[in-house]
Amino acid sequence: MLFNYLLRIADTNLIMSHRLSEWCGHGPVLEEDLALTNTALDLMGMANSLLQYAAKVEGKGRTEDDLAFLRREREFFNTYLSEQPNGDYAFTIMRSFLHDAFDFHFYTQLQTSKDETLAALASKSLKEATYHLRHTSTWVQRLGDGTEESHQRTQKALNELWRFTDDMFDTTDDDKKLIADGIAADLQIVKANWQKTVTEVLSKATLQIPAAAFMQLGSRTGKHTEYLGYLLAEMQHLHRAYPGAKW
Repeated sequence: MLFNYLLRIADTNLIMSHRLSEWCGHGPVLEEDLALTNTALDLMGMANSLLQYAAKVEGKGRTEDDLAFLRREREFFNTYLSEQPNGDYAFTIMRSFLHDAFDFHFYTQLQTSKDETLAALASKSLKEATYHLRHTSTWVQRLGDGTEESHQRTQKALNELWRFTDDMFDTTDDDKKLIADGIAADLQIVKANWQKTVTEVLSKATLQIPAAAFMQLGSRTGKHTEYLGYLLAEMQHLHRAYPGAKW
């Protein structure tokens, strides 16, 4: 139960980190190239810590590397949002903003977990999530309330990504038990706070939340969009090609 919960958080961080790492050397300006890369490193660090803890909870002798590189697509539980391709810079920023707003409020709740290890990891990650959210909020406002083209690109990104947002708050029966036990974060509280933050920022950015969208759910059961398989093939290639390789 706790093992799968940890995988959910870790996988989302790991996959989002990989997506942002794809911008390395391709950022629109040097400062943003570095900012995206540093964010990717923050997310990778959190994923690593969570996978270490997950391996310990599982107790089957697997390591964080085994969990990251030797699981198949249907064994990953990251959000749909995190696996979406980068697209243009407006798309990447909007994807990160929706994710960062979730992370900020999620870790705020999770740092009160009765699981001391999870609470400590959440407290550490909250400091990084605060910066991430400030960074992407600023860019959403700058692009949304900028030129006609930047506004159109950012609105288009929001329209395309919005259908994946409910998936972040999807819960299983096991999640509900962990919430009742004071271990997991209450996603209903997280969602209410997330909606408030997102609405405020998008309003300042002169962007409109899509009036109606078919929300896609299912990542909690290992279902994914077509993009994750290609991402994993790239991310896991070296480890699978050279099992047990060490630097």
